[in-house]
Amino acid sequence: MILIIDIGNTNVVLGIYKQDKKINSWRLETRQTKTMDEYGSQIESILLHEGISVNDIEDVIIGSVVPTLQHTFKLMCKKYLSHEPIVIGENTRTGMPIKYENPKEVGADRIANSVAMIEHYELPAILIDMGTAITFDVVSSKGEYLGGAIAPGMNIASNALFEKTSKLPKVEFDIPKSSIGKTTEEAIKSGLVYGYVGLVDNIIEQILKDLGVTKEDTSIIGTGGYSNLISQMSKYITDIDKDITLEGMRLIYEKTKRKA
Repeated sequence: MILIIDIGNTNVVLGIYKQDKKINSWRLETRQTKTMDEYGSQIESILLHEGISVNDIEDVIIGSVVPTLQHTFKLMCKKYLSHEPIVIGENTRTGMPIKYENPKEVGADRIANSVAMIEHYELPAILIDMGTAITFDVVSSKGEYLGGAIAPGMNIASNALFEKTSKLPKVEFDIPKSSIGKTTEEAIKSGLVYGYVGLVDNIIEQILKDLGVTKEDTSIIGTGGYSNLISQMSKYITDIDKDITLEGMRLIYEKTKRKA
C-alpha cells in the first residue's frame, strides 16, 4: 500500500492506494504549529481504525505547498512509518514538459493535477482548483504544462470582508435565492457566490481565447472545496474530480519508481 500525503494551506489530505485503486482518504486540519509526533500519532490512529498497520505501508509520497510542514512530515514518515518519503519537486519525475519561466515556482498540487489531466482527460484541458486559493492550470494538446492563473479563494474574500468591516457577518456559502439580497447575509452571499462564478467563468473564457480553442474542444474540470457550488452555476465547467490531486501524486510516484 502507498500512502499519499497532500499538504495544503487548509487541509492535509491522506490517501491510501493499493496499486492504482484508492482504498480510502481522510482530511486533517493544516496546523503549522503541530509537531511530527502529533501528526504521526494521528495518522497511526486513523490507519488503525481502518484496520491498516503502519507495517502495511510500503512507500510514501508527499506533495506540499507549506514548506515548514513538508519538513515536519518528512521527519514523521521516518519515525512513524520507517520510510524516507518521495517528495514532489525534490526527487520526482512527471514526464510532463513545464513551460513556466521558473518550473520550481509551480506548486506540487498544480503539478499533480496536471499530470492527472494528461492521463485521464482529453487535451487541451483546464483545471480549476477551488480551495484557499483558486488556481487555474492549463495543459496543452501536446501534454505540456503551460501555466495558469491564481486568485484569492472565497474564504479569503469572506474573511477579509468580515475582518475589515464592523457590521458585516460571516455567511455560509450556498446558491443564493436571488442576486438581489433582501438581508445583509443574502447580499453578502450574492456578492461572493455570483462574484466568484463570474471570476471563474471570465478567466476560463480568457484562457480559451488565448489557447485559440472552444469549450467544446477542451476538458474543463473543477476540484477543491467549493467546486460543487461553483460548478453548478458555471457556463464552462463540465466535470468535477475531487480525487485528481491524489491521483496525480500516485501517477508521479509510479513514474518516479519506474525511472529509479
